[in-house]
Amino acid sequence: MPIYSEQTYRSRDGLKLYYRDYPGDVKKVPVLCLHGLTRNCRDFEALALRITPGRRVITPDFRGRGQSQYDSMWMNYHPMTYVDDLWSLLRELGIDRVIAIGTSLGGLVAMLMGAVRAQTFAGVVLNDIGPEVDPVGAARIRSYAGRFPPPRSWGDAIEQMKYVFGVALPDFTEPQWRDFVRLSYSEDETGSPRLEADPRIGDAIRAIQPPPGAAQGMWLAFNALRDTPTLAIRGALSDLLSVDVFDRMQREHPRLQRVTVDNRGHVPQLDEPQCRAALDRFLAELP
Repeated sequence: MPIYSEQTYRSRDGLKLYYRDYPGDVKKVPVLCLHGLTRNCRDFEALALRITPGRRVITPDFRGRGQSQYDSMWMNYHPMTYVDDLWSLLRELGIDRVIAIGTSLGGLVAMLMGAVRAQTFAGVVLNDIGPEVDPVGAARIRSYAGRFPPPRSWGDAIEQMKYVFGVALPDFTEPQWRDFVRLSYSEDETGSPRLEADPRIGDAIRAIQPPPGAAQGMWLAFNALRDTPTLAIRGALSDLLSVDVFDRMQREHPRLQRVTVDNRGHVPQLDEPQCRAALDRFLAELP
């Protein structure tokens, strides 16, 4: 029997978007897992299996990733578009309250959703992301997103992932790298690995510049969660979430729960002992 059901829904502009639905206790608020920039819903499979059957877990692929349809209008690869897609998903499912777990981009999307309708969230987990993005990490991501040539072999794919994430995951073993790559790539008809993300996502993040006042707007979005139980996770080696921003998040949200994950950069994988303990404790305290 499958551990999850595979489902699709339509965005308001007609794209066919994919999500996995892991069954769980219908009396409890479900969990909505939101992945990073060029990642996909498979990143959350291990976490979802730990959470279910205690709670239902929904893991969507953003447009242009995984099994969701790519957008021919690449300028739509923008956080506000993903916010709109997720409102469509929640309407489709008839869900009006969730616990969001957002990694990187997924955390930004959760904050933007909370700015519109904070009551949607019974709790929020922000994985290595805050209202301000460190320019060093942002420049690093812009430098590689969508620019790698298709790997010729699974060995090439592993080398690409090591180049991108090696500093963030310094203690990964070879089996861990192989597993990580299998989450990121699928096999095409020739047996070659194919990254499950539209290369035009990179064009979008390089072309679309944050408007003036964007940082202030994101702090307002974060502050909208002040009455929402929130857990913030930071990789100790992160180049995207600075210590200064992490500390300010605590000042702005005095009840914020925080954990810093040793030997991790951007991003913690949520399977580290510190993450597991913090997530288990956080979820146990929620409705």
